[in-house]
Amino acid sequence: MRVLALILLLLAAPVQAAELKFSTWNIGWATLRPPSELPRDVIRRSDSDWRLLRDYARRLDADVVALQEVDGPEIAARIFDPRTYAFFFADENDTQRTGFAVRRTLRVTRNEDLLGLDLRPDARFSLRRGADITIEAGGNRIRLLSIHLKAGCMEGSMDRSRECDDLTQQAAVLAGWIAQRRRENAPFLIMGDFNRRMRGPDDEFLARLNAPLARATENQSSPCFAGARGGRPFIDHIMAGGAARGWMRPDTLRVMVYAERDARDRVSDHCPVSVGLRLP
Repeated sequence: MRVLALILLLLAAPVQAAELKFSTWNIGWATLRPPSELPRDVIRRSDSDWRLLRDYARRLDADVVALQEVDGPEIAARIFDPRTYAFFFADENDTQRTGFAVRRTLRVTRNEDLLGLDLRPDARFSLRRGADITIEAGGNRIRLLSIHLKAGCMEGSMDRSRECDDLTQQAAVLAGWIAQRRRENAPFLIMGDFNRRMRGPDDEFLARLNAPLARATENQSSPCFAGARGGRPFIDHIMAGGAARGWMRPDTLRVMVYAERDARDRVSDHCPVSVGLRLP
């Protein structure tokens, strides 16, 4: 009877919601390619740089990391423990690739890259595709997109320069991807380097996405490279759509700030940004 009672108690216990930590990290020209294949101002990383990156990756300890400027899974495995993480990258040969490091306890389905974000795929240093995966945890599936958008249109009007024209085209591609997820009733996150500050809900870029989205960084400033006047506006964002808007816990927003005081000694010009999601 005591055994039967224990079994009944176990059956009656509520299923615990899955709590996952999602991060986005632009690591900044993480590659081993020779200088002849890189822009002139890119400095090759030293052995101590790679050790420091591994230390920060261990400290980050995220379940899913959306990556930017990482030259494929072999480079990711120099930073994240491949026994703990599996790697998924956009299928292209560019150095500045988007991708994911995903804890191996999670089930992953790889989706077709979002090709349209690369407006000039034949250029030597082209723009970046979006890496697209689906993960499953606690019986829930969530679609994830890692992006790295065009630089040079940080804020204000989006019809004032060629860079803004490019970002406008990329916003249209993203809006199409979002619309498809909404038709599927699929929860989703878009994570990455948007190169856009999005200071408020009336930002023109946000308006062009034409969808209700929850942004973890909304109304927040980033302590990454903060100056005497305090933090700076975020350009790395985590956006949730569909049911994932209700799963996101904005109070868990974290930025991992580098200990190195001199910016020249830091492993990247972007800090990892993280937020927790509670999947039902």
